[in-house]
Amino acid sequence: TINDETVELVQPYFEMEDYTLQHAKKVCGNVAGLLSWTQAMVVFYGVNREVLPLKANLAKQEGRLKIANAEKEKAQAELDEKQAELDKVQAKFDEAMKEKMDLENDAETCKRKMQAASALIDGLSGEKVRWTQQSKEFKSQIKRLVGDILLCTGFLSYCGPFNQDFRNLLLKDLWETELRAHKIPFSDDLNLISMLVDQPTISEWNLQGLPGDHLSIQNGIIVTKASRYPLLVDPQTQGKAWVKNKEQDNELQVNRVLKEWCALLYSFKHFYFRGGC
Repeated sequence: TINDETVELVQPYFEMEDYTLQHAKKVCGNVAGLLSWTQAMVVFYGVNREVLPLKANLAKQEGRLKIANAEKEKAQAELDEKQAELDKVQAKFDEAMKEKMDLENDAETCKRKMQAASALIDGLSGEKVRWTQQSKEFKSQIKRLVGDILLCTGFLSYCGPFNQDFRNLLLKDLWETELRAHKIPFSDDLNLISMLVDQPTISEWNLQGLPGDHLSIQNGIIVTKASRYPLLVDPQTQGKAWVKNKEQDNELQVNRVLKEWCALLYSFKHFYFRGGC
């Protein structure tokens, strides 16, 4: 109930010289307590006059803080909900971007393959004529295959003991005549060497010491392709050197043969190894 008017009314008393705690104690202890209480109330009123607005403002601010905290919690809940939705959308976006990158990579790979295929088709378009002609030749070669195989097998089985002239006589004059008589198709220009062995093998034989003439290569074919064991009469030791080099990795064992036996075989001239040896 203290107000400004009350404080103003008691103010003259506070200005009196004897309105002190010491004088009051001299008069009466109760008076001294009342005097001290009046002074304290005035001081309290002055302080409280400044504190009350602050308290009111504090209560107001606390109310606003409470409302703000409630709004914050609500906003935080909405933020969390939106963040969860954003995370889902971000995951879908990342998945879509990955799928997009995969599709782009696949498209780029497909494009490169198409370009390579187009380049290959353009590059091979000029081969169409040759392939067509070669296909016809393959068909013709298949028809002649029976006769060619007969000549090759006959060469491996029976031409070993003879020199080049006798081999040509058997192949060209006798066997081809028989094939024509029995209407068996064969190649007129049949190359026995290319039919029975490839060029890399021939080159390897040459490195191993086999001479490069046709007769020696034919002898090498008979030695490697025939089913029976070959017997070589080789006074110049060319075949011997070749066999040793060829079979050196296969633990070849060499046995000494009687000179008389070799001389006997050589006298009949049944086996030839380059130049009638």
